[in-house]
Amino acid sequence: MSTFWGPKLGSQHPKYKFCRLEECKDASFGTRPTSSTPHAFEARRLLEQLATDPGVVQVLTSRELVVGCLGEMDPIDDRLMQKKKEEGACLLGYNTNHGLRIDIKLRTDDLNGFRPYNELASTLIHEVSHNWVSEHDVLFWTNYGQMRVEYLWKHACYILGGLFVNGKRTASLAGIMDMIVFPSDGKDTPTKPKLMDNICQSVVKELAGEMMQHRLPVQLVAPAVIGFGKDLMMETKDDSIGIGKGQRLGASSNDDQSGLSARERALAAAEKRAREAKEEK
Repeated sequence: MSTFWGPKLGSQHPKYKFCRLEECKDASFGTRPTSSTPHAFEARRLLEQLATDPGVVQVLTSRELVVGCLGEMDPIDDRLMQKKKEEGACLLGYNTNHGLRIDIKLRTDDLNGFRPYNELASTLIHEVSHNWVSEHDVLFWTNYGQMRVEYLWKHACYILGGLFVNGKRTASLAGIMDMIVFPSDGKDTPTKPKLMDNICQSVVKELAGEMMQHRLPVQLVAPAVIGFGKDLMMETKDDSIGIGKGQRLGASSNDDQSGLSARERALAAAEKRAREAKEEK
């Protein structure tokens, strides 16, 4: 589907995926022949890059999620942006009918380029989390934080597995290397526990800024997010690091969840960790 991530990674899961991609045509938001805004073809390629991002593919696959359409938000439709603001939605993206359609604001406000890729991927995961939880409450931030950890961990596994795409790490291509490998780690590749610790620190810091806008302290979700990261690391077998698919998410082996789907297990795990974190307060 996309050549950006190389021949081994540039495709979606055959079942759990974005079924359709839809970019804004230049004429739809009033551009002129002399405009410097990127062409619709470039927006299409960027949507393909997001849809086939190994971390995004992992998040959708492990939770068995299907999204009807991934589209580009009309960058100058002020009426739509105002409507979504009144509904409490993120102005950088919105989720319609719990995953029937997700739209992302790809372009900068001046329309001269695209927003940084790492911000686009973060926005996409934010909107995917709305498939389950509409309100920006503790459960939403717990689930979103866990998705972010899983996204970063997938790219970290490719670091551990020594995978390069056109001479670069996938984490570098995604603009998230500094969230996974810290300067203090030195020149040698960090261990699995160190990488996961770095990831959890990065996600908690990221959540703190976002949750502040909703007047929620990050301490409400940090233990649940960190606990999820530790479980994910333990579930990741050494022989699966690299090109292989990630492990099943959910609860520990002694939990009776045999009748639940992957998405139900993931949400149940988020609810459980959020509840445990609240009880510890």
